[in-house]
Amino acid sequence: MPQKDIVDLLKKRAMEFLEAAEERLKAESYDLACFFAEQAAQLHLKAVILELSGEVPRTPSIRQLLTIISKVLNVNFEFDRKSLIFLEYAYIKARYLPSKYEKDDAEEAIAIAKEVIEAVDRCRMEKIKNTD
Repeated sequence: MPQKDIVDLLKKRAMEFLEAAEERLKAESYDLACFFAEQAAQLHLKAVILELSGEVPRTPSIRQLLTIISKVLNVNFEFDRKSLIFLEYAYIKARYLPSKYEKDDAEEAIAIAKEVIEAVDRCRMEKIKNTD
């Protein structure tokens, strides 16, 4: 599969995870809403890294992925570190630990995922605009 097709597929999956997170929030399935929000951010970041560098990092860490994107785009993101850790733990807790999330947690996870995706896309578009 050509690289552009993989990028498009990862971005599409990321948006589907974000939609699923919002659906799970409405269905009061807060654990899955948090997990899906993290997956949306993670896949989107990996798609952008692939698009810009030609490689897909193996790490699931949102913070590490943002560090890679920061270097590729030559930009410093201003995200709240605790928010990013919270989103990363949604991935870990949902897969490996017996934990329970509440409505506020799910709303926060979705908001963080959207913020990350939107900020990265703004910087990505700016870079593309400046290289044309």
